[in-house]
Amino acid sequence: MSARRVTATKIELIKIRRSMQVAKMVHKILDDKREVLLKKIDEMIEEANKAREDIWSPLGEIYTAVYNSYMSLGTATLEAVADSTPNVMEADVNVRRIVDVKIPTLQVKTTEGGSRLSYGFSETNATVDKAAKLIKNMLPSVCKAAEYENAIFSLAKELERTQKLINALEYIIIPQYQDAIYFIKATLEEREREEFVRIKKVKVVLDKRKMTEQQHQENVIAK
Repeated sequence: MSARRVTATKIELIKIRRSMQVAKMVHKILDDKREVLLKKIDEMIEEANKAREDIWSPLGEIYTAVYNSYMSLGTATLEAVADSTPNVMEADVNVRRIVDVKIPTLQVKTTEGGSRLSYGFSETNATVDKAAKLIKNMLPSVCKAAEYENAIFSLAKELERTQKLINALEYIIIPQYQDAIYFIKATLEEREREEFVRIKKVKVVLDKRKMTEQQHQENVIAK
């Protein structure tokens, strides 16, 4: 909105002032939202760090157990066991809202019959059992860590969008309203000055005409 394109009237001035008030209110709301987002992101980062710390050591044990399984049974046997083993765990995906941002949450649970081993003992050994147990116990923590990581990413995207809106209000919209208000006020003041000068000139002309008429009447009476 260019200041030179607005109609310099008092009604337009009132409209733009109201629009600027709304823009400032929206800016305040967005600024508060930005602060909440920053706080939530900090909280999520702290939770994510804790979740990562909790899974590093168990993941090391899992890698070791899986490595030992490959070394003792061979790649073909272990992959055949994996392909023939049905899923024993599943994850329910729900959604929660943080500052109006949708955040997926994962709830890992064991399927019916999933607590029992689904492969034959004759084809495997203790290393496979250990790896399977460790992975099963570790999966909820891994999902929770992934949940925090995804929440951080989603909140960061919303923070970026909010900051862009704030910048647009601060550097484009509100300054345009301010320029328009300044232009209208200056134009109205200039019109008032011109009108004052015009009225003053008219008054001078009328006063001269009045004086001329008075002098004429005085001359008539004197004769």
